[in-house]
Amino acid sequence: MSLNKAPIAVQKQCRAFDRLEMIQDRYLQSIKPVQRTYVLQALHWLENDNCGVIGWFDEAYPALLRSIERPPMVLFFKGRVELLSQASVALVGSRKASHYGLQVTEQLARQCARSGVVVVSGLAMGIDAAAHRAAVDYGATVAVLGTGIDQVYPRRNRDLYELMSHQGLIISEFSPGTPARMDHFPRRNRIISGMTKGVVVVEAARRSGSISTALSALREGREVGAVPNSIFAKSQEGCHWLLKEGADLITCTNDILAWFDLSADESDQQSACTTPKHLANNPLFANVSNDPVSLDELVERTGLSVAEVSEQLLLLELEGLITAIPGGYIKVGRR
Repeated sequence: MSLNKAPIAVQKQCRAFDRLEMIQDRYLQSIKPVQRTYVLQALHWLENDNCGVIGWFDEAYPALLRSIERPPMVLFFKGRVELLSQASVALVGSRKASHYGLQVTEQLARQCARSGVVVVSGLAMGIDAAAHRAAVDYGATVAVLGTGIDQVYPRRNRDLYELMSHQGLIISEFSPGTPARMDHFPRRNRIISGMTKGVVVVEAARRSGSISTALSALREGREVGAVPNSIFAKSQEGCHWLLKEGADLITCTNDILAWFDLSADESDQQSACTTPKHLANNPLFANVSNDPVSLDELVERTGLSVAEVSEQLLLLELEGLITAIPGGYIKVGRR
């Protein structure tokens, strides 16, 4: 898109930023010390491999993002910038996700990525990180940061950040060196909703950043979906509220892919819930679900001895079909 077609304010800011490549000492001396620091950090960071910056007028700038009310003037990026031109969906949710939420996120993200839809999220703990990890093996995930592009927040996601910078894409409107601030994250959320076809909230409280992202998507005319859960789960109040307000009910990946007129491979769609043939009539496996069940409960439900239940649980864990969590055992989605 030609810069001349952009709003006047965008033209001025983009042209000013464009001059970074030809910056002179006298220009550096003319700006405030704090601004000078960020300019120098940006120039130094841009020398790294696989790093760059795109402006509102660049062809690589996401088309959907360009149309929102307050688009970012520039996007710093690290990784596979071509992902910005592909169909994408946002998966967001609680930082303190339940095992159910993480399991659902992994399945949805993996199957979306396999179907060619890029998974976008915010690189936070919980749902965000689970979505990125499930999709990154297919090179189909984008992280939007609320910090400078060179900052990892939270630090525990350093390994994921490094993995995505090679196999996926990391973007930010904040210049290198910019630390995390509370007011940055609503700005990040508008990019997540603005660059994608729709937003799926997997697990969220009524008042949360994830609900804010969904509302931003609604304002921009995007699709919004929510995953249901227990009515007693406080972490799901936001999802249930969205469903009452008319959000799409998301119970499988095809509910998301329908936004793109796509569908998941049937065998992949069912893989996470198909019972192995050798366990079709196993009473113990039949009594393990997405809700934690204790050893004592399994003994009572199956009529087996403690020793028999313990032995079978160990075998099922070794097969990767169940896992132990605080409170008991749950089934694990099969890859």
